[in-house]
Amino acid sequence: MKDNYTYDVIIIGGSYSGLSAAMSLGRSLRQVLVIDSGLPCNRQTPHSHNFITQDGEKPAIISAKAKLQVDLYKTVHFYNGLAVKAAKKENGFEISTESGETFNSRKILFATGVKDLLPEIKGFADCWGISVLHCPYCHGYEVKNEKTAIIANGEMAFDFAKLISNWTKDLRLCTNGKSTLTLEQTEILKKHGVQIFEEEIDSFEHKEGYVKNIIFKNQERVEVKAIYARPPFEQHCSLPADLGCDINEQGLLKVDFMQKTNVAGIYASGDCTTQMRSVAIAVSTGSFAGAVINKELIDEDF
Repeated sequence: MKDNYTYDVIIIGGSYSGLSAAMSLGRSLRQVLVIDSGLPCNRQTPHSHNFITQDGEKPAIISAKAKLQVDLYKTVHFYNGLAVKAAKKENGFEISTESGETFNSRKILFATGVKDLLPEIKGFADCWGISVLHCPYCHGYEVKNEKTAIIANGEMAFDFAKLISNWTKDLRLCTNGKSTLTLEQTEILKKHGVQIFEEEIDSFEHKEGYVKNIIFKNQERVEVKAIYARPPFEQHCSLPADLGCDINEQGLLKVDFMQKTNVAGIYASGDCTTQMRSVAIAVSTGSFAGAVINKELIDEDF
């Protein structure tokens, strides 16, 4: 079964989940190649939270420290570049990079994350991950009791407002156009002191990514210290789909409880598989995927 594959596993994506899987596999004496282009989705975020032992640390410092630790395992190798093509071979896979190099392995783990599709609101991209936030568990404590806005509409807006009200009662809901809330939802939100703004948003006034005001197209200004938003996203890497991996209704790679995709020999972990986007969960799923892959290799060879 081993054939002549150079690596037991190729991991595409070398951030928290990919590095965690690489450590599991390195400690299992596996030949591993981590291919990473160096563009994690949280590269603009100043601090990472809700990850025990690393609470408040800069994301880049966490990943740099992780890479140094993983690099101590001599069977783990790193390639700085972009994987652009993947092909299924007999009992394995071939990965080609943007620079034209090819690598082969018995198994693949995709830890490639997702790409957020940010709205064309001036200042949104500048503030994303700094004061425009996606997750209260990651960042809510730091802006507790502050003037806060949510950009959402309909059912999602109602549920999001309920959630965020746990961290602050000074809350505004911006539907960015005509509200699609039901009358009952509107009354409940107003009863809890949530202000609702239906005017379309023009821009965010900010300083170095820290928002100060939301400016609407009618020039009305609303002062805020934090904004929550959940923009749409797409898979950061198209290779899983090219290989036939299923994607669910939310746009995430479908995996089972063992982090396996529907394609034999292909696994996925981290943000590309779950709506619960956090460093802690990315690390957890990566570590587990590494152990599962090692066990499958043992079973095949024993």
